[in-house]
Amino acid sequence: MATSESYPYLVALGANLSNAVAFNARLVVAAAHEVPGRVACMSRLYRTPAFPKGAGPDFVNAVLATHCPLSPAAMLRSLHAIEARHGRRRDRRWAARSLDLDLLGRGAIVRPDPPGVARWIELDPDRQTREAPDELILPHPRVQDRAFVLVPLAEVAPRWRHPLTGRTVVRMLADMPAAQRREIRRIGAVGGVVNRKIDG
Repeated sequence: MATSESYPYLVALGANLSNAVAFNARLVVAAAHEVPGRVACMSRLYRTPAFPKGAGPDFVNAVLATHCPLSPAAMLRSLHAIEARHGRRRDRRWAARSLDLDLLGRGAIVRPDPPGVARWIELDPDRQTREAPDELILPHPRVQDRAFVLVPLAEVAPRWRHPLTGRTVVRMLADMPAAQRREIRRIGAVGGVVNRKIDG
């Protein structure tokens, strides 16, 4: 019987350092090759409006799945180290950034516990702009709220279920407002990485 640890990590990648989409795309592709483990698949690249609106140039976003023996905490540290190598500074929340790597989830793992995750999921939107967890939260508390994550995630793991709500990625994406889904525009694929679903 498969355990959560046997499932791949799901990692979101994004960059909006430059007004040049091609430059941001190169950053995302470079970071993808640095993510630890054996990459099972990666989504196409997408151009998405900055979040929150007006926070800088458009983003280039993607999602990958990687099989890696690291613990979730060690994996997060590794992602932060990749961000730092590419010049990411965490001095202002949701500012324009050279690179943004988010650990979305891994199987049915919940960290630190269901009430802790639920508290961050239910956080008032205004407080979200000011507050960030000081510990690892899995699944990522905003995964169900962001079309720019769900659209590429649906290419990689459409049947992954949110461990707290039980909703699949396909269901979460269908529940997003159509206007938000339309803002996500495909711009291409990652060279040398096979684009295929990991779960059907």
